[in-house]
Amino acid sequence: MNVETRARVAFACVVLVGTAAGIGWYFLASSRYTTFQLRTQDSADGLIDDAPVEFHGVEVGRVTRVELIDPHSVSILLSVRKDAPVTRATIATITARGLATRGFTGYVYIALEDVGKNSEPLQPPPGSAFPLIPVAPSRTVSLDVTIDQVKQDVRLLTGLLQSVLDQRTVGSLKQSVDNLQKVTQTLAANNEKLSSLILNAERASNQFRPLLESSDEAVKTLQTQLLPQTYDTLIKLNKLSTSLQDVVAEIERDPSVLVRGKSPPPPGPGEKK
Repeated sequence: MNVETRARVAFACVVLVGTAAGIGWYFLASSRYTTFQLRTQDSADGLIDDAPVEFHGVEVGRVTRVELIDPHSVSILLSVRKDAPVTRATIATITARGLATRGFTGYVYIALEDVGKNSEPLQPPPGSAFPLIPVAPSRTVSLDVTIDQVKQDVRLLTGLLQSVLDQRTVGSLKQSVDNLQKVTQTLAANNEKLSSLILNAERASNQFRPLLESSDEAVKTLQTQLLPQTYDTLIKLNKLSTSLQDVVAEIERDPSVLVRGKSPPPPGPGEKK
């Protein structure tokens, strides 16, 4: 066997091995997925093969084929992972997301959601090769639709405000805004004066500080020196007042004391007169 023959045999073996590997991978991948069918009369505009299939926001498969059944119906085949919880309670929605249904940042996909409690698995209906998932009305989550909705909400809000706020209330609000603007302009015009007043207040507070400190020293001196001396003086005055009261009482009893003076006390027993 020459070299050219060997090369042909090696090439054929590589092709056979690659083909076998591809077939094995295909059957292995197919065993992990289940095919479901959608039938809808809504437009499938923008939905293409290999578009994502999401279950509650999580990607679980791909669109494998989109074809027209009749002038009013479209058939869509989905390849969904077998571990996806598709049941009789599942519905499908053709959803457009992004700037526009065919924008560069937008795309159309199939959204699956559960809307009931029936957890029985889907079975192919009579005459169909694949289980059939019910389809809800198409939904578009795009920027142009969102803007239209916002505009509509703004118009509704404007009409509501106009129905609630009468002309008198609107005039009062406008007058309040004008007054607030005048106050702001006045404050801006007198900004330098306000700054000067604040600066003078700071200087005055600095000047009052030595006065407060001297006042504290005066209070301490009053408490430690003047108050004790005053207390002693008051005690002495009290004693003097008591003595004067005794003298006055004696004079009232015997006025001759003012002439002859105070007589000595009588002698005691054994003393000479």
